[in-house]
Amino acid sequence: LIHAWAPIPPAPLLSMSLPFQCILTGLWRNELGSKMRIQEVKGDGTFSGEYNTAVSLARRPIQSASLNGSQHFDEAGQPTFGFTVNWKSFSDSTTVFTGQCFVDENGKEILETMWLLREKAKAPHGWEATRVGTNVFTRIKRQNVDESVRSDGPQ
Repeated sequence: LIHAWAPIPPAPLLSMSLPFQCILTGLWRNELGSKMRIQEVKGDGTFSGEYNTAVSLARRPIQSASLNGSQHFDEAGQPTFGFTVNWKSFSDSTTVFTGQCFVDENGKEILETMWLLREKAKAPHGWEATRVGTNVFTRIKRQNVDESVRSDGPQ
């Protein structure tokens, strides 16, 4: 007997029947040359990785930073996701990204993202300490997998 308040179990993912699915795991590069590596997405949708920005206003040299995030599993194979990058190794700022993974008819994967960067402010009402922007990431092809997320600096 099923009660009216009983939760409905989720439908199974249709991964086998879809021609193209966007997978977050792997190496990505955005239009500014920033790179990230997303490790395995766990069963609960959480993931971690590494981010190396190609642009910075920080006075200290750019260093790789860890990222932590979560993905919403999507039956259509184009999931939404979000992740946080804490730049503690060279800057007093944190960036949060949110976006969606898309696959075109040729199987090309892209990550359409919007981000908020908050740097340390001198006063509580320091609105100028928050920046907003967008980035589009494309997958770094498998033949270039030896290309690391780490770089010698901005590109």
